[in-house]
Amino acid sequence: MTVQSARCMDCGTPFCQTHTGCPVNNLIPEWNNLVYSGQWPDAIERLHKTNNFPEFTGRVCPAPCEGGCVAGLVDSPVTIKNIEYAIVDRAWRDGLITPRIPKQRTGMTVAVVGSGPAGLAAADQLNQMGHKVTVYERADRIGGLLMYGIPNMKLEKDTVQRRVNLLKEEGIEFVTNADIGKNVDVNEVKANYDAMCLTMGATKPRDLPIPGRELKGVHFAMVRL
Repeated sequence: MTVQSARCMDCGTPFCQTHTGCPVNNLIPEWNNLVYSGQWPDAIERLHKTNNFPEFTGRVCPAPCEGGCVAGLVDSPVTIKNIEYAIVDRAWRDGLITPRIPKQRTGMTVAVVGSGPAGLAAADQLNQMGHKVTVYERADRIGGLLMYGIPNMKLEKDTVQRRVNLLKEEGIEFVTNADIGKNVDVNEVKANYDAMCLTMGATKPRDLPIPGRELKGVHFAMVRL
């Protein structure tokens, strides 16, 4: 990790953290510098500034940041994804990731519909602002596609559950088997909360009207996952 993070230090234009390099604008050169200096607690703090769940992205993100890495113009890019993975896994191992209980509550309540990565991130942010958050999930486990759409070889479910357990400790309430509009009345939810955040995800595939689509062996990815 020290060698790889050191390779980042001479970069003059960090395209890795631009909108084309990192969709969440991670402060990549900053936490690479902290890893290079051996400041691991500061590295996880800096990583969490822009990324609610780096243990997920560190495992499943296709790493466009490495495609934008300037070092890749003359050599292999800096292994940014591995460094991110190392920072968060070390933080869990060393007990640096602990429940952050909001010191004050606003008295406002929010219902978040959907517990995939967007729903969990929204719930995390809203809870840290002091709002009382309840997450509704139609499946029997929390996590959405993190739990049911990504194979274990890419993202072990214990990793997802570990973060969900932390969010529960921080005060977020989760309701499973709650299909809004079917077995849960949407009007009742709207009446019981000050705001509602819809983060249902994209569980229905989008077809492609292109030549060859009708050929045998062409399937939607979600069916296989």
